[in-house]
Amino acid sequence: MKVDDIRAFIPSKNYQESKLFYQALGFKMDYVSDDLSLFSKGECSFFLQNFYNVELATNLMFQLIVLDINQAFDLVSNIQNINVKFEPISQQSWGQVFYLWGPAGELWHITELAS
Repeated sequence: MKVDDIRAFIPSKNYQESKLFYQALGFKMDYVSDDLSLFSKGECSFFLQNFYNVELATNLMFQLIVLDINQAFDLVSNIQNINVKFEPISQQSWGQVFYLWGPAGELWHITELAS
């Protein structure tokens, strides 16, 4: 079996708010259907679905690896008109990370790996 890609399906508690959230993070949104959107940035992509399950959403975690964590943190810190919950950057033995919660409760580990 050859694998070309893998894409997650992320739930949304408020579909419109989640679409705005991911666009504010710099992801490009493509319409798939009334209940499904494809978000991409570079070679990375995922689906956002108009579906919500509290247990799924609040236990869902992703690691987004970035090349410049300070740039990513500045982007998140300056998002306006959307309620954004995040923590400061912390140093770990393997690199730096800050945590960002999406509108449905999904947790993003925004990470810059040590070189």
